[in-house]
Amino acid sequence: MILAVDTSLGTAVALADADGARRAEAAAADPLGHAEVIGDLLVEALREAGDGEITHVVAGMGPGPFTGLRIGIAAARAFALGRGIPVIPVPSHLAAALTALQTETQPFAIVTDARRREVAITVFDGVDEDGIPQIVADTVLVKAADADAHLDGIHRVDVAALSALDLARVGARALAAGRTLAGEEPLYMRHPDVTLPGAPKKVGT
Repeated sequence: MILAVDTSLGTAVALADADGARRAEAAAADPLGHAEVIGDLLVEALREAGDGEITHVVAGMGPGPFTGLRIGIAAARAFALGRGIPVIPVPSHLAAALTALQTETQPFAIVTDARRREVAITVFDGVDEDGIPQIVADTVLVKAADADAHLDGIHRVDVAALSALDLARVGARALAAGRTLAGEEPLYMRHPDVTLPGAPKKVGT
């Protein structure tokens, strides 16, 4: 089985077989309460999935806020470390695109809330030879008010909740094809507001 964890929007976890068949899903929509719910959601999904060996963990790598993404990725990596299994990093918008492709037939843009009146946009067109949503314009951060002008007629799909099951399916397809879809660094939409303090000033005696 493949376990998928994503906290780019709400908190979502799922388990799927290697062929993408659903084993379990659990999610919470709150975009701020990741740390409070992720443990319970993992327990719920693992219980629903029943017996079976988990061989890989898929981590949603964003785009998303700094703190939210860190929680999900840390949970995915900790679970994988405890089981001695690999982590597969997958851009979160690929999962949203796979969900959208159930109805979309023309080029479209996945649009997610990046807060502060901004949105993250990635443009897709169908799937590639491995069944993975095909990116035709990389993820950018734009003001929400300017999104339609930026898209210039491309159909937009606004996503408020991400399917961890489709994240697992993208990861499974990447694994089967021997592909790496993302690096180890998450796609943060901006740096955290807090900064580390500088070195303390020396006080004369």
